[in-house]
Amino acid sequence: MIQIDHLTKRYGERLAVNDISFRVEPGEVIGFLGPNGAGKSTTLRMLTGYLTPNEGSIRIGDVDAIASPVKARKLIGYMPESVPLYREMRVEEYLRYRARLKQVPSAKRKAHIDKALELASVADVRDRIIGQLSKGYRSRVGLADALVADPPLLVLDEPTAGLDPNQIRQVRDLIRGMAGEKTVLLSTHILPEVESTCGRVLIINKGELVGEGEPGNLRAASEGQQMITVEARSAREPLEELLLKVEGVRSVADATLLSNDPPVTRLKLAADAGEITERIFSAIAEASLTLRELRRDEASLEDVFASLTTRDGSQDEAEESSEEPGDKQEEGGA
Repeated sequence: MIQIDHLTKRYGERLAVNDISFRVEPGEVIGFLGPNGAGKSTTLRMLTGYLTPNEGSIRIGDVDAIASPVKARKLIGYMPESVPLYREMRVEEYLRYRARLKQVPSAKRKAHIDKALELASVADVRDRIIGQLSKGYRSRVGLADALVADPPLLVLDEPTAGLDPNQIRQVRDLIRGMAGEKTVLLSTHILPEVESTCGRVLIINKGELVGEGEPGNLRAASEGQQMITVEARSAREPLEELLLKVEGVRSVADATLLSNDPPVTRLKLAADAGEITERIFSAIAEASLTLRELRRDEASLEDVFASLTTRDGSQDEAEESSEEPGDKQEEGGA
């Protein structure tokens, strides 16, 4: 359904997307992950025709999306992170307008609108003015817009942002239910959402594709390291300093001070694979500290993501800040 080859995008001297290639098969639900400024949104905007790449090719089905962007857009339902809506319009009125723009045949228009309203769980506000709705409802109107033309490909950028837990569950169920019927490219920062909805994951960092595969396979591929949880009676800083000196401990992934009097700290350590717990135990014993817990944890998708995308925070610049003239998205979306 999607074939991207050697895609590159520059903003002046800054390389936002660097020679990435991947393929998405029809009916797949794919998670597209990356930290802020990694090139994720730039890639989605090129895929959906809002940005033109400097190099590379994009095919949507049998369509060259760069040579024929209008034809390619007819195959895509795009929900951007900041959903552009006409706030003065009523929900059904807006979807009717969008369905006309997307050339949904007039005889099928009402059925398409009713189905999109139902799937996005906004049928109860179909007569409400968009500007009077909550952020969560506006987000779901954007989802209904992506669905209204019944496209074979959905590109969803943070579709659950601003939703309450029940609404998030509804959107997850909707996405899972589309597997096999539609191709879905889901961009989100909520990693449990990816694990519960996506069959495969793409991870981008600093404009490059750094990980690809099923969530379970990515975790297995990260087994060059393991996660160790340590809880001991100690202040945080001296415990970190002690354990970072243990052979095989790579870094402290998380640290929590559980108690001040007496001080109790829990650390989550990224460590080399192999028998390292004995060395940690010995280090704590030699320092005359009381060990309360020591266990080896299975690496989560969050651990894999962190190991593939950890970088200097000074490089976390917003990729949207330097769009080229003419690349701005018009209100209303695709």
